[in-house]
Amino acid sequence: MSPQRIAFLFLALVSTASTARAEEVVIDFEQAEIGKPMPQWTEKGVVFKLAGPLTQSKAGGRIMFFPHLATKRKGILNAMATEQAIPVQATFPNNVSSVTLVFWGSTGCPALLEALGKNGEVVDKASIAAVPRRKKPADPVPFVELTVKAPDIEAIRFSGPRDGEFLAADEIRFTTTE
Repeated sequence: MSPQRIAFLFLALVSTASTARAEEVVIDFEQAEIGKPMPQWTEKGVVFKLAGPLTQSKAGGRIMFFPHLATKRKGILNAMATEQAIPVQATFPNNVSSVTLVFWGSTGCPALLEALGKNGEVVDKASIAAVPRRKKPADPVPFVELTVKAPDIEAIRFSGPRDGEFLAADEIRFTTTE
């Protein structure tokens, strides 16, 4: 076999192997129970919990699921009414290269999505200044998407609400790197 043919076959094999390994995974929380605070939730190997300890209480941090009233979809959020500054964190079983978060929240609530690499350093982030308002009072609360990308994302965290507000992740889509 010629060296060019060997190089072509090698590149085709590498291309096929890397393409076959990347996969988009979707978590939508539809089997979760609404309104039951819990310390963590695991789905498809991804662990969701508060990113840090409570600062105003000795209680354990809790997350829970909340309904999007217009669609009956479920979103995960920080269940601590007076400690909304603590982000919700999702840790992946294997590194990922892209994460899209679909969420809704209190009108005017800011939203921040951060991708974390090794040792918890922020490797990418996306944000909006405020969750969009409904166009009319009868309209459903709008959904918003934020995406972060980096070669080896180990976890993401999302935050933004102030005490008395909420930010619920309705769906998380991520692309595996292995």
